[in-house]
Amino acid sequence: MLTHEITAIAGKNKKRKRIGRGQGSGHGKTCGRGHKGAGSRAGFKKRDIYEGGQMPLFRRLPKRGFSNYQFATKYEIVNISQLESFDDGAKVGVEELQNAGLVDLARSGASKIKILGDGELSKKLEVSAHKFSKSAQEKITGCGGTATVLS
Repeated sequence: MLTHEITAIAGKNKKRKRIGRGQGSGHGKTCGRGHKGAGSRAGFKKRDIYEGGQMPLFRRLPKRGFSNYQFATKYEIVNISQLESFDDGAKVGVEELQNAGLVDLARSGASKIKILGDGELSKKLEVSAHKFSKSAQEKITGCGGTATVLS
C-alpha cells in the first residue's frame, strides 16, 4: 500500500455531525443555529433568492418588455378525425362539440374553437367554428359539407 492510497481511504468515510450532544462536541446548546430569529426555529426554510435582507436582485432590476399572454386569443382545438363521431349530414356547432365532450371552453380558459385537418373525414357535415385550417376546410368541403366561420 502506498501513501497516496492511505490518504484516499482516510477521507472516505466522514463522521456525521452529532448535534445537541453537549458543549464538548462543539455542536451543543444552540446546535449551530445561533440565537433567536427564524433560522433557529423548526420548519424554517431559507429561500435561494434571499440576500440577507438586502433588496433582492429581481426587485432591483427594472421591469421590461410586454407580455401578450393575458390578451392572447386562446383556441380549443378539434381535429377532423374527431368529427367522424357525428352522424352523416349533422350540423356541428359549438354546443354540439361541447355536448359530445370534444371541447370544454369553461375549463380550458379558451373562448373560441379551431378545427384542424388532422385525420380523415368521410361524412357530409355542416361545421361552424371560429377558425379553420386550410386543410380542414378542404376536407370538409371535399366531402360535400360546409365550413362556416363564426364571428
